Amino acid sequence: MNVKISRSLGAIAVLYFTANFQAQNTTTDTIQKEQKIEEVVMIGYGTQKKSNVTGAISSLKASDLEDIPAGRPEQVLQGRAAGISVISNSGQPGAAPTVRVRGITSFGAGSNDPLWVVDGIVVDNIAWLNQTDIEGIEVLKDGASAAIYGVSAAKGVILVTTKKGTKGRLNMSYNGSMGVGSAARKLDLLNATQYATIMNEANVNDGRTPIFSNVSSLGKGTDWQDVIFNTAQRSSHDFSISGGSDKSTFYSSFGYFEQEGIVMRDISNYKRLNARINSTHRVLEWLTIGQTFAYTHTKSTGINANGEFGGPLSSAINLDPTTPVTVSDISQEPFSSDYNNPFIIRDGNGNPYGISHWVNKEMSNPLAFKQTQLGRYNWSDDMIANIFAEIKFNKNFTFKSSVNGKLSYWGNQGFTPRFYLSPSYKNDTFNSLFRQNEKKFEWSTENTLTYQKKFGGHSLNVLLGQGYYEYNISSGQNTTYQNLPTENWEDASFNFEIPQKDRSTAAWDGKETHKTSYFGRIVYDYENKYLFTGTMRRDGSSKFARAHHWGTFPAMSLGWNVSNENFWPENNVVNSLKLRGGYGVLGNDAINDFQFAAFLTPGNNYSFGDNSIHIGYAPSTLENPDLKWETTSQFNVAADLKIFKNFDLSVDVYRKKTKDILRQVNIPGYVGVTNNPWRNIGNMNNDGVEVSLGYKKNWGDFGISANGNFAFLKNEVTKLEDNKVFENFASFQSMGTVSRLQVGYSYGSFFGFQNAGVFQNQAEIDAYRNSSGGLIQPNAKPGDFIRTDVNGDGLINEADYVYLGNSVPKYTFGFTLNMNYKNFDLMVFAQGQAGNKIFQGLRRLDIQNANYQTAVLDRWTGEGTSYTDARVSMDDPNQNYTRMSDHYLQKGDYLRLKLVQIGYTLPKNVSEAIGSSKVRFYITGENVLTFTKYTGYDPEIAGGDTFGIDRAYYPQARTFLFGANVQF
Repeated sequence: MNVKISRSLGAIAVLYFTANFQAQNTTTDTIQKEQKIEEVVMIGYGTQKKSNVTGAISSLKASDLEDIPAGRPEQVLQGRAAGISVISNSGQPGAAPTVRVRGITSFGAGSNDPLWVVDGIVVDNIAWLNQTDIEGIEVLKDGASAAIYGVSAAKGVILVTTKKGTKGRLNMSYNGSMGVGSAARKLDLLNATQYATIMNEANVNDGRTPIFSNVSSLGKGTDWQDVIFNTAQRSSHDFSISGGSDKSTFYSSFGYFEQEGIVMRDISNYKRLNARINSTHRVLEWLTIGQTFAYTHTKSTGINANGEFGGPLSSAINLDPTTPVTVSDISQEPFSSDYNNPFIIRDGNGNPYGISHWVNKEMSNPLAFKQTQLGRYNWSDDMIANIFAEIKFNKNFTFKSSVNGKLSYWGNQGFTPRFYLSPSYKNDTFNSLFRQNEKKFEWSTENTLTYQKKFGGHSLNVLLGQGYYEYNISSGQNTTYQNLPTENWEDASFNFEIPQKDRSTAAWDGKETHKTSYFGRIVYDYENKYLFTGTMRRDGSSKFARAHHWGTFPAMSLGWNVSNENFWPENNVVNSLKLRGGYGVLGNDAINDFQFAAFLTPGNNYSFGDNSIHIGYAPSTLENPDLKWETTSQFNVAADLKIFKNFDLSVDVYRKKTKDILRQVNIPGYVGVTNNPWRNIGNMNNDGVEVSLGYKKNWGDFGISANGNFAFLKNEVTKLEDNKVFENFASFQSMGTVSRLQVGYSYGSFFGFQNAGVFQNQAEIDAYRNSSGGLIQPNAKPGDFIRTDVNGDGLINEADYVYLGNSVPKYTFGFTLNMNYKNFDLMVFAQGQAGNKIFQGLRRLDIQNANYQTAVLDRWTGEGTSYTDARVSMDDPNQNYTRMSDHYLQKGDYLRLKLVQIGYTLPKNVSEAIGSSKVRFYITGENVLTFTKYTGYDPEIAGGDTFGIDRAYYPQARTFLFGANVQF
């Protein structure tokens, strides 16, 4: 396996090392295979020799991916493709990671997800794609390379091609793995004795009496983390068959993937079934036709993966350890009345699950909660297809026409029984059965004409194209039945005869949108020395008003293979040198449909004098006919070198500027509309430096290659609506806003109070006065935080909020090392990040008796006992814990040993004896070790476009797999 790394790093940087060894091959053979892999890359509507690429493109081939067991295809990009950042959103099976290309491009219109193009089909995600079907991935990072996709390309473009058949003998392949995962770490939470001690102390500090009378008798109590965490099985099986003749080739595959969650696997699991058929047919010497078709079925169930308001994880963190898991003798419980409710949940022996008297609201016994969630699931069926015809004429011209489509069905179903989990979390009125089904069809057609000519030392490639796209042809409906004659989800059915009053249904249709595009590209080089690429795309979209239907997106890039010049001396230091640079303008229209218009919506009913009700309509928002595209311009310069024969060095520097950012703006309620209108209101910059250094060497049967990358990103908001200084961004519980979009600072930066220590005595409180002699913190007591009066006005309020840190990492790095000796191979991959902060919001602020992490044992308990951690209090008059401050922020730096794999390939004579061309066995460890000072479950936290807020993050599993790859 040879991992090919592109010349530029991704925006939220990546540093990684790649090492591959073909131990049974000679050095010459290895180099020849490498050259074949690097020969061409996809550049959108065509290919180009990699040595002549002038844009910033990262490339991965099938050989780079086949040995990486991953639950989702996006995960194989983590640390493998320079220029792209892949961060886990949660460890829940089937959860989509956050994928970003060169930083955060926008803070308004849609997500910052890149544009995915699979076999020429634009799709919104690749969750449906089977990893083993992938032939290659190209990441178009800069404006010059991505501009061919125009208005959809501002956030980066990722091209995926699937495998095709080759002529010759029939080829069959099996790749499978099975293993088990578990939690890599647990939080250090208070046990029952420690918890009671802290609760008593907090009440005494507030002038109350202790609530636990015999603390020492409580012991360790219940470890709720032991209740929710379990081992989880994972398996993957992929089978493919391919072949063909001079006239026709085909590739077909079948795949099955199943994963249990490490948190309550009965309600956290994922299954995926894939099938694919690709074929190509040369009908005539000048005519080739072909198709791709993929079908994917998924079924999943999941818990709240990063939320503080209930669910097993949040409950396990916050529940008191004095509550038992189950109760065998109700009369022995101090609050026995809770256990007499007829809807209480019981275990298999008829014992009720324990109910906490101290911690309530959405927090509940996880085992009891699980019983209320059984039978819930989400499902989807996706069918993606492409047919094309290619005509070659006059030797130099090729015309290609394709029709692409995606048909998706999805939905969910669940049964809610009557239950009693606590006095504040119950359903004692009626049960309900719910089902929702939706479907969507999207299609497009594209036509391209390519002219290719070589004359003298000149090489010219000209592309002209046209496309038409239909989106969101969709509909959906849902149905709910109430008061079913069962409390068991297995017996719940829509076949019950339910009175009409207990039935409800709704249906809806989507709003169709259309886009038309015209595009062209010129690629020229002279004697492989002087390189030029120019691109122009013009897009028209129905999402905008008539005056702003159309946008134009130009790009240009230049390259110079300096080492191909006659004056370049042959030397053993710098063996080759290429300089390249480019500039391009890209667009973004990822807003909901027709936001420029003020559509009338129902629900505004009214009555006349006869008191009869009439259906009324009113505008849902204000119209904005001046709404237009976001535009992102990007400038990139780079140098690629080979030095000392075995080293490859690449340096990229870029600046990406986004203007006219689309974002909803707040308007007063008296305007009378329900939705805030959209406007073009902001600008943002991303500046980055990307460095890659690779090394490769073989010594007989042993070989080693290594590639290390490091990148730095500076993100800055430069303009907001109506020249505002900041806008509130993410919030947390009753605390309110914890991060902002503020001019001059990074996207989603943390702002709050800066603590200057802890008051040790009343004299320090009395000495902290304003210019008029008043106390700056009149509600403080010894042991409370000292808040810094930043603006010097003698008051402590949000005017004293200061910048506390980035939520987006400044640096991301990784390294991979692969070594082969004869038939043995070893791969080690690690990655990490630095320069960011994580907001740890694991404890519920509105539940005074919620449990703590053991860090609270370092609290202030008297003069001199702590200068960094405040005293415990139920009332918290100084708002030590109920207001945002640096107390909640921790460093998000980490280094993770992400993957370790040891493999063995049977000798060729042995595999051939059983009729196989290759048999390889391997053992893989995932998330083996994590080095971090962060005290939560997992420092790798994305959360879509809200980075670095830990609300009870579902951690990634530490998994060990055994696998086999067999080829015939």
